[in-house]
Amino acid sequence: MAEIDFRTTPLAELARSVRTKEVSARELTQAALDRIRRLDPLYHAFVAVDDERALNEAAAIDARIADGGDPGPLAGIPIGIKDLQSAVGYTTTYGSALHADDPPATADDPFVARMRAAGCVIVGKTNTPEFGWMGNTTNSVFGPSLNPFDPSRGPGGSSGGAAAALAAGMVPLATGSDGGGSIRIPSACCGLSGMKPSLGRVPAGGPNPPGWIDLSTNGPMARRIADVARALDVTVGPDPTDLRSLPRPEASWLAALDDPHVPVRIAYAPTLGYATVDAEVATACERAVGVLESLGADVVVLESVFDADPVGDFLTLTGACTLRTLRPLMGHPRWEEVHPVLRYLLDAAQSTTAEQLLNILDRFHLMNLRLVEIFHTSRILVTPTCSGVAPFADEMTSSVNGETTANWVQFTYPFNMTRSPAATVPVALSRDGLPIGLQLVGPQHGDLVVLRTAAALEAALDLDTLAPLPN
Repeated sequence: MAEIDFRTTPLAELARSVRTKEVSARELTQAALDRIRRLDPLYHAFVAVDDERALNEAAAIDARIADGGDPGPLAGIPIGIKDLQSAVGYTTTYGSALHADDPPATADDPFVARMRAAGCVIVGKTNTPEFGWMGNTTNSVFGPSLNPFDPSRGPGGSSGGAAAALAAGMVPLATGSDGGGSIRIPSACCGLSGMKPSLGRVPAGGPNPPGWIDLSTNGPMARRIADVARALDVTVGPDPTDLRSLPRPEASWLAALDDPHVPVRIAYAPTLGYATVDAEVATACERAVGVLESLGADVVVLESVFDADPVGDFLTLTGACTLRTLRPLMGHPRWEEVHPVLRYLLDAAQSTTAEQLLNILDRFHLMNLRLVEIFHTSRILVTPTCSGVAPFADEMTSSVNGETTANWVQFTYPFNMTRSPAATVPVALSRDGLPIGLQLVGPQHGDLVVLRTAAALEAALDLDTLAPLPN
């Protein structure tokens, strides 16, 4: 079998070749395992790989095809599972020493189960910061993941292992989750088109309550938006164990990309009213907005969307949620290995009152009302995805106009607070060769307009975002 470049071969072509027996699922899986073996020592995207389990899963798909059965729309696609999500046979460590010695999972999360039912072959678990709380991917158990565009940089987070694996072509598909930007941030840092669906589109049910209540949503990750849409098509829809899950849309999400186009009117908020943006990032995003205009959109520039940066509310709520999750583990013998900043946030959360949390939820409501006002006249809200480019490996901070800042992700978490669908599209490479992303935010449950706009922009830019891998 000639070597397949997972970075440039669409999921549709990979699955078709398996269904028609041009290549076996086992061969496709072996190709992924070979690339992981060769490249993962350089980028540390995976924290666990099980060759035997993966090859047995692939062989079962080949047997189904041989018997005339339906292997699923993603037949034989090798996939990496984020280490915040459970997959049978793998320990879910959450990137933490507190769970590093847990037994392997005996059931898939509902999202993972849907990927498996669609024909995907799980090859391993991808790295994440501890409990997904940080915008870059490093932890005390597995260390930092590295960015294929520049191994001195991190891939962003918290789905950073997934993004690094995709950018390096170790797998063509991965799972992510996004509670404050955790799909969009690493996608922007690693030159991927990424999508956070509306809350409830992809199930987050199962035996455990949601960790970050109404902030986080699951979603597939790939290099290009058509592949993201193809995976979303098999994962959206209700789950009885998820109180927030939405009915399955009548329209095919993949078919929505048959006619990619931009809406008549787009709002561009270069700072959201409070953010400081690196000059190189700002220039790249302005040029991309010009491309949207050339595609027929009337662009209106908004000086402000929100009155102030809602980061305080975001940290208070997520701190309280994480405290609730981790309080039973505070006597764990490896507690001191929890990241010191995370322990600081947990300590601060112990004084948070129920009334404070309710007031924060009230402010989420008001933030959404502001978006409703914008979406009365504009169909899409556009911003930079991040204030700066990818941070250095093992660091929380990035450089914005030469100044080091921890909050270089100011554009993503507001739209978890409003539950909005939001995508990122790579629009340029910095002078240092690092990807820059543009964020596209849609109205409540307006996932399809976000997908169509992202596809139209991606096609118009036709940007080469292949990482410069070693020979």
